[in-house]
Amino acid sequence: MTDLEIPVGKRTPQYRFFEMLPLILSVSLILLPIILSLVNPLIATIFIVAYLIMFFVKAVAGAYRTIQGYNFLEQAQKIDWQQRLDDLEDPQIALMRVEAQLKTKNRPWRIADHHRSLRHVIAAPKKFFKPSEAYNAVIIALYNESRDVLEPTLRALFASNYDLSKLILVIAYEGRGPERCHKLAHDIVAQYKDKCFYAAAVEHPDGLPYEVRGKGGNITYAGKFLQKFLKKQGIDDEQVLVTTLDSDNRPHPMYLAYAMYEYIRDAERNRRAYQPIALYVNNIWDAPAPMRVLATGNSFFTIINATRPHTLRNFAAHSQGMGSLRRTKLWSVRTIVEDGHQYWRSWFAFDGNYDVTPIYVPIYQDAVLAETYSKTIKAQFVQLRRWAYGASDIAYVASKGLRKDRTVPFWGFWAHFIRLVDNHVSWAAAPLIITFGAWAPLFINADSQHSIVAHELPQIASQLQFLAMFGLFITVFLTFKMLPPRPERYKRRRNIFMLAQWLFMPVTSICYGAAAAFYSQVRLFSGKYLDKFDVTVKAVKKD
Repeated sequence: MTDLEIPVGKRTPQYRFFEMLPLILSVSLILLPIILSLVNPLIATIFIVAYLIMFFVKAVAGAYRTIQGYNFLEQAQKIDWQQRLDDLEDPQIALMRVEAQLKTKNRPWRIADHHRSLRHVIAAPKKFFKPSEAYNAVIIALYNESRDVLEPTLRALFASNYDLSKLILVIAYEGRGPERCHKLAHDIVAQYKDKCFYAAAVEHPDGLPYEVRGKGGNITYAGKFLQKFLKKQGIDDEQVLVTTLDSDNRPHPMYLAYAMYEYIRDAERNRRAYQPIALYVNNIWDAPAPMRVLATGNSFFTIINATRPHTLRNFAAHSQGMGSLRRTKLWSVRTIVEDGHQYWRSWFAFDGNYDVTPIYVPIYQDAVLAETYSKTIKAQFVQLRRWAYGASDIAYVASKGLRKDRTVPFWGFWAHFIRLVDNHVSWAAAPLIITFGAWAPLFINADSQHSIVAHELPQIASQLQFLAMFGLFITVFLTFKMLPPRPERYKRRRNIFMLAQWLFMPVTSICYGAAAAFYSQVRLFSGKYLDKFDVTVKAVKKD
C-alpha cells in the first residue's frame, strides 16, 4: 500500500515544484490576457471571449444543478430514513410493503433504489449486517468554543430520529485549549452519558511529535481512544460508522439514520465516505452582509457538489466506517485541511477504488461571526485561507500518482489531478479575469488598428456576465426558501438587507475568494507552510 503521510521537513525538488505549481499557473493565467494583448490583440480577444463563454456555460450548469440539488434536499428530508434503516433488519418482510409502494402513483423518493437494496441483502446476506448490530460514533472537536455554541449541537444530535442506544459520543478537546473548555467537555459527557450507549471526553495532548496544531491531530487522538474502546467491547470495526463534527455542526434529525442506511446497504462500504450537505444558516440573520453572501455561496456550493458524486470530496462534517479509517490510520495529523485531505489518503489507500456517497440532508453550520465587525472580517478571511490551503494536496497527489510503483489507475489519476489543479487555479484567477480581463486589450491597444475589437470586448463581456446572472437569481430565490425563521429581535425590513446583500458578491469573490487562494498559494510557493489550524471564531448573538 502507498505511504499515506505528508513529508516532514525538507521536501524533494519534485515535491517543491508541485507546491509552487498552483501559484505559477494562477499568475500565468491572470497575466495571459495582458501578454496576448501586447503580442496579438485579436488572439487576446478570442482567449477572453472563450474564457467568458466557459464561465457562462458553468454558470448555466451551476443553475441547473442548484435546482436539482435543492430538489434532492427537499425530497430527502421528507423520507423516514429510520424506517428504511429498519427495513434492512428484516428485508423479506419489508420487500412486500416496498413492492406495493412501487405500484403507487406517488412513489416515495428513490423507493426503487431501496427495493434493489433489499433484494441485494436477501441475495447475499453474508455481505451485510443488521442495523441492530451497528453503531454510530460521533466525534465532536472542541477547542475554545463556549457552551452556547456546543449545546445546540448536542441538542440536535440527541433529537435525532435514531436509536440512541446505538450512539457513541466522544468529545475531543484540546489540552492547549482554555480550562473552561476542559470542564465543558466533562460536563457535557456527564449530562448526556445516560442517553446513549457510551460517552467520553478525550483530551488531546499538546506538542505530540510530527503534528501540526490542528483538528486532524485532535480527532485522530480521539479516534485511537475509540478504537481501543470498540476492541474492549468486542465491537467489529466494520459495524461502526464514524462522523466528525465541529462544535457548531447541528445534524438534521434524519442524518444518523440516513448515513447508517447508506453504509449498511453498500457492500463496498469500506471504500466509501458519506458526505452531508453543509448549510451555513445557523446564525445567518446575525452575520454581517458580506459574511452572509459567502455563507450562502458556500451552502450552494455543497448543494451543487452533491449532485456530482464523481467530483464529491470529504468536506467539513462527514462520515466514514471505522474499518476504512483503520486502513488510513485515521486522519492526517500533518495538515490543517484534514477533511479534504482525507479523501486523497483514502483514495490512495484503496488504490483508486474509493468514492464519496452524498447524503442529501443537511448539517447546519454557523456563518462567520465574531464579537465585533472588524474581528468578523478578519475571521472570515482566516477561514477561507485555511480552506484554500487545500492546494497543498496538489503536491501530495502528484507525489503519489506519478510514482513508478503507483497503485492507482493511470487515467483515473490524471482525471483527478487535473480537476484538483483546475479547481484551485480557478479559485484564485477566475474572479479577476472575469471582472477585469475584458479591459486589457482596450487599455493596451486603444489606438491600434484593433481598437474596434478592443472597445467591443467589454460590452460582450458585460452581456455574457448579465446572462450568467440568471444563476444568481435562482440562488437568491432559493436562499429565502432555506432561511431559518427570522429572530424576533429583527423587524421585517431585515429581509430587504438579505436581498441587498448580493451587491457585495463581486467584492467578496475578489477580496475574499481570490485573495485567500493567493495567500495560501504564496505560502506554498515560498515554503512557509501553514502549520497551525486557526479556529474560526464563533460568537453567539442573543436577544
